This record gives sequence, C-alpha cells and structure tokens, in this order.
Amino acid sequence: MKIAFASTDGVHINEHFGWCKEFYLYELDGSEFKFVKIIESKDEIQDELDKLTYKIESIQEANIVCVAQIGPKASTMVKTANIYPLKSTNENELISDFLATLSRLINNNPPLWLKAVLARSV
Repeated sequence: MKIAFASTDGVHINEHFGWCKEFYLYELDGSEFKFVKIIESKDEIQDELDKLTYKIESIQEANIVCVAQIGPKASTMVKTANIYPLKSTNENELISDFLATLSRLINNNPPLWLKAVLARSV
C-alpha cells in the first residue's frame, strides 16, 4: 500500500490537495513504512478540472492521499481514481504520527474503508 502526503516540508501534513506542489510518497513494507520518493506537481494550471486531473495523475500510484484540506469535487475525483482521500485530523499533523496510527489500525482491527484499500493494493 502506498500513501501520498500533501506537504510543504515533507514532515507535516499541511497542504491543500489542489495547491500541493510536492507529494511525499510512502509505502507499507511488511509492518514498516518507508519513504519512496517526492512526487512533483508544480505545474500551474488555471482550469480547475484540468488542475485536479493533473494532481490525481501525479499520485496515481498511491492508494491513499492524505491532505490538510480537499474540496468536495476533488475528493470525488480522487475516489473515482481508486485513491482514498483522507484529511489530517489536526493542523500540521506529523506524517510520522499519521503512519504510526495507520500501522496500528492495520495491525489491530482495520475499519472497513482500510480493509477495502488493503484489498485493492495487493
């Protein structure tokens, strides 16, 4: 399973999906998460639909995208692309804290949405 984080610094989940210039991609490897790469999405596109399509295409290898904010249209488009959108629980949440929480969920009793993501990522 791969998770893309919308971040300005690679440490915090602190960027809006549509404004994000870089996504930080992590992968679940056994019971550990490892950093994979930075995905650049710096192109400035004025048309909203084209911009959202570009952002989604940038993170197409991810199973989950975690953001500080995401609009309803973008959220629907992300889901349609088989990527599960998640909004961070608090402002400037640490990526490492999110990954630790996700790991606990996976190893204990994953909610239905996470079971579905895990099944698709095999």
